[in-house]
Amino acid sequence: MPGSRTGRPPVQRAVRRPAPARPPHDNAVRRLYTRVQRAWDRPLTAYYLILGGSLLITVLGLVMVYSASQITALQMSLPGSYFFRKQLLAAAIGAGLLLAASRMPVKLHRALAYPIIAGAVFLMALVQVPGIGVAVNGNQNWIALGGSFQIQPSEFGKLALVLWGADLIARKQDKKLLTQWKHMLVPLVPVAFMLLGLIMLGGDMGTAIILAAILFGLLWLAGAPTRLFVGVLSFAALIGVALIKSSENRMARLQCLGASDPGPGDTCWQAVHGIYALASGGIFGSGLGASVEKWGQLPEAHTDFIFAVTGEELGLAGTLSVLGLFAALGYAGIRVAGRTEDPFVRYAAGGVTTWITAQAVINIGAVLGLLPIAGVPLPLFSYGGSALLPTMFAIGLLIAFARDEPAARAALSARQPRFGRKRAGGAGRGREPRRWNTMRRRASAARSSGER
Repeated sequence: MPGSRTGRPPVQRAVRRPAPARPPHDNAVRRLYTRVQRAWDRPLTAYYLILGGSLLITVLGLVMVYSASQITALQMSLPGSYFFRKQLLAAAIGAGLLLAASRMPVKLHRALAYPIIAGAVFLMALVQVPGIGVAVNGNQNWIALGGSFQIQPSEFGKLALVLWGADLIARKQDKKLLTQWKHMLVPLVPVAFMLLGLIMLGGDMGTAIILAAILFGLLWLAGAPTRLFVGVLSFAALIGVALIKSSENRMARLQCLGASDPGPGDTCWQAVHGIYALASGGIFGSGLGASVEKWGQLPEAHTDFIFAVTGEELGLAGTLSVLGLFAALGYAGIRVAGRTEDPFVRYAAGGVTTWITAQAVINIGAVLGLLPIAGVPLPLFSYGGSALLPTMFAIGLLIAFARDEPAARAALSARQPRFGRKRAGGAGRGREPRRWNTMRRRASAARSSGER
């Protein structure tokens, strides 16, 4: 065997076997999945989902309120932007409430629970006083504030039940009283049924259903035994059946489930035309502002049935986007409730999530013809300042709770201001520090050595 130039025999190198080729598509999908999973598990994910999702729903709702309410306003001899301007004003006030709630400490939220529920009960009782309460669409659940402004106290009753119920259950859990069924039910269930009675005096069964959903959500989070939970649920169901059978209007709404024609006397007119609006939208819709059903065919196009107008103008893509935003909001609320160690935060976050999710499901299910028309607005989306204000305050609660998580607190405290401080790792990236930053650092070093 011929030698090398150094006289040594040449080294025999092992023959490398070619590695099995991996399809690049699988690697790309796996990397994308890993990145999404890491981003999903970050401590501030719930915070961003709640903040971003709620703002997107509110902004899109303002756009759709403007589009869906123009014809109704003109038919009432009002400016075309009348309802939009009122909703924009309510959204601006609600943004202030959201910001205030998101900055409040948990102790202040708990301190506000009793004043809020006392005020809600007083206003809900005031609705039944002749000359003060106002009836709208057959339901006397409104109080006139002067001019065209009205308030619906039952909407604030949802927020009151969430805060007060969460504080009550948290106190009993601290005292280890939830193992006894009487402490599980009293006084939570009697107070909730009192609120339900005040609401039903005005005939608003839709809001009563949402309030009942909040009650069951709180009991479920508190760990109510199955027999106790089923017993309360059965009792509420019997009352609901009796109330439905006692009203011809409610029975007519129940008979419109899955209806494909208005029926005799046009009893299912609203339900059927909601389906017509969704069916004519197609995949991408007829275009913003191009709805046909809002021209007097679809009642309550800018309130209870705004989701139908959204489907007609923005199509399946628009409705799925709205559903995705509500799903993200619901997931973030569940995540906040599941990761906290504070009982009040767990119950309050769960109650708010139950409230918003249940109301969205009932509204969208009614528009799709899957549930009876309950007359409840789509949260953060439909027209109505009385519904928007407490809902945005509740969103502020979720934001405050999401920021208060230990991991989220650590992530927020680790962040430094963009200006005025040198970012961590800046020198490693080869960036030169700012001149005034360097001078300040030298001044700090001079003070630490005793020079003044």
